[in-house]
Amino acid sequence: MRVRYERWDDDLARRPRDRATLLRLFHYLVLRTGGDVEAALRALREMQRLGYLGAAFNLDEFRRELEEGDVVRREADGYHLTHRGERAIRRDALDRVFSSLRRAGPGEHRTADAGSGGELLAETRPYEFGDEPARIDSRQTLKNALRRGGIEDFTLAEPDFEVHETEHHTSCATVLLLDISHSMVLYGEDRFTPAKRVALALAELITTRYPKDSLDVVLFGDEAIEVPLSKIVYAEVGPYHTNTKAGLRMAQGILRRKKHANKQIFMVTDGKPSAIVESGRIYKNPIGLDPRIIQQTLQEAAACRRNRIVITTFMVARDAHLVEFVDQLTRINRGRAYYSSLQSLGEFLFVDYLQNRRRRVHG
Repeated sequence: MRVRYERWDDDLARRPRDRATLLRLFHYLVLRTGGDVEAALRALREMQRLGYLGAAFNLDEFRRELEEGDVVRREADGYHLTHRGERAIRRDALDRVFSSLRRAGPGEHRTADAGSGGELLAETRPYEFGDEPARIDSRQTLKNALRRGGIEDFTLAEPDFEVHETEHHTSCATVLLLDISHSMVLYGEDRFTPAKRVALALAELITTRYPKDSLDVVLFGDEAIEVPLSKIVYAEVGPYHTNTKAGLRMAQGILRRKKHANKQIFMVTDGKPSAIVESGRIYKNPIGLDPRIIQQTLQEAAACRRNRIVITTFMVARDAHLVEFVDQLTRINRGRAYYSSLQSLGEFLFVDYLQNRRRRVHG
C-alpha cells in the first residue's frame, strides 16, 4: 500500500478548531445575554480587543458562516436566532452536559421491572398463551426438549418453550422549575446560565430520544409563568423574589393534565422562598425564613406527594438556612435533593432523570 504525504497546512488544520471554539463561546454568550445575538457578537469583538481571543480568529467570517448556515438571520433591528440556531444551542447543551456523565448514564431509559415491551433480556420464563413468537428463546427451548426426551426421541412440546423477558419502558411527564429571582446572578456569580443550559439539554434529550415523554418549563420569581421550550434560550433573571409556592402549584396544574405513568418536578434554585401571593397581592420577606411563606410552600410540597408527584430539588447554594428549608420540603414530599456545584448541576440532573425511569409507579 502506498501512502502519499503532503506538506502540513497548519492554517487548514486550525480552522475547524477555531470555528468550534468560537461556536461554543457564541452559544454561551447567547445564553448569558438572554438570546441577544447582537450582544453576543459584540462581546466576542470585545474579548478579541482585550486579547482573550487571538487575532487569528476572523469574526467577520464567523458571522457570515452563521448567516449562511441559517443559525442567525439579519432583520431590520439586527441579528436574531433562527429555529435552526435555537436547536443548535440545545444540541450543544446536551453534548456539554452528557460529556460529564459516566458511561452507564445516558441511554438508560427503562424500569427495572419486566414488562410487555422493549428490548429482550437474557432472562427467560415458560411460554404463556399470547406471548409473541419472536420472543421465543430457541436455544433454551431445544435444551428443554433434549433434556426431556433425548436425541433418540426428539419432539417439541408446549412445556419446552421459553420466551425472553423484556424491559418495561414507561413514560414520564416532567415539569422543570427554573428560579429567575435576582439572587441567581447576585454577588457577581452567574448561577442562571448553567441552570438554563441544563434545561436546554433536558429539552433536547426528551424531544429527540424519548418522544412519548413530555417536558414543560415554568419560570418562577414573584409569580410563576409557563414558557414554551423554544423560549428557554431567551429566559432572563429579573428583579424578583422567590415564589416557590406559585411554581409548585403551576407545575401540579400542568401535570394533572398529563396521562403519563410517572410524574415529577425538577426544581433548580439557589434561594429560599421569599414571596407568596395573597388576595391578589405579593407578600414578600427576603430576610430569613418567614414562617408564613415557608408554611404555605410546604403545603404545596405535601399536595404534590398526595398526587404522587415527586419533587427533586437541585440547590446551587449551600447556606445553612437554605439547606434546612430544602430538607423540610424533601421530607414532606418524600422526594430528593441535591446540593450541587454549578459545574456538576447537569450531571446530577441527567443521572437522576434517567435513574427515575427505572422506578415503577404502582396505581
